Amino acid sequence: MAQFRLFPTLALVFSLLLGCTGKSTSKKKPDYALVIHGGAGTILKKNMSEEEEKAYRDALEAALQTGEEVLASGGSSVDAVVAVITLMEDSPLFNAGKGAVFTHEGKNELDASLMNGKDLNVGAIAGVTRIKNPIQLARKVMENSEHVFFARDGAEAFALEQGMELMDPSYFYTDRRWQGLQRALEKEKSQKSATTEPQIPDSKFGTVGCVALDKNGNLAAGTSTGGMTNKRFGRIGDSPIIGAGTYANNNSCAVSATGHGEFFIRNMVAYDIAAMMSYQSMPVAQAAEAAIEKVGKMNATGGVIVLDGNGNIAMPFNTEGMYRGYIIAGEKPVIKIYKE
Repeated sequence: MAQFRLFPTLALVFSLLLGCTGKSTSKKKPDYALVIHGGAGTILKKNMSEEEEKAYRDALEAALQTGEEVLASGGSSVDAVVAVITLMEDSPLFNAGKGAVFTHEGKNELDASLMNGKDLNVGAIAGVTRIKNPIQLARKVMENSEHVFFARDGAEAFALEQGMELMDPSYFYTDRRWQGLQRALEKEKSQKSATTEPQIPDSKFGTVGCVALDKNGNLAAGTSTGGMTNKRFGRIGDSPIIGAGTYANNNSCAVSATGHGEFFIRNMVAYDIAAMMSYQSMPVAQAAEAAIEKVGKMNATGGVIVLDGNGNIAMPFNTEGMYRGYIIAGEKPVIKIYKE
């Protein structure tokens, strides 16, 4: 009799987990699904004007519509991810592409990665300063090179070889991000005492990401970022690192992360979620929540978007908010910003 009482209890626990982190579509596998994020952090409604909130919601909605158009017409999950992230990179609202934050030296250094869950093919680039859409270069690395990861001058040389235009670095300048650097520099000056404790140099991580499931049942994931405001020494975070900030495998899930990258690298968050699903048969929401809990135990913050091959979605985070949204075939798009 104990066994019969246990199963409903487990079912209730799993349903609660799914309800608090995302959406379950286990009743029927959808033709396609797509999830996006625009960064997690201290995002409070009281600090955002109606105009600002509308601008973010409009940008997220446009990204979802772009991805759905690709998937509904039979495009691949890779096509959808690249199209969505390209659009978000072109928006000054997000810390990627045009909206990238500045380094300590006053430069914009961009990172991106892309993974195809069908064959585990990947492409990643880091530290580029003249690539308008880093996610497009990541795709060229994935499809047109025997290698998987290029950085800095080498990545830009490869871009030229592939026929991509190099932008003047001034393209990435926005006054909003420049003023953000100035505030960070002033704060740095005021903090005279050294410490060995982990420091989070910015209160919001504007990394963008997308995961998609196409009509052929293939998953893909991509992530793009400008890194952290006032970063130094050529610092690279988790976004371009496969297994940390990005991962996709048809046998488990697709993941894109946003947060304090050093800790997402140390925990290999993206792959950790896939591993828990593969080796422990965890539902997508439970695995995603467990991974973010591990990050939280290290006093670090961030979030993930996760999608499995059955269209089940999870979007957990441990910050005040995360720009996020999803679209499932036959349903209306869902957009969220604050903790709910």
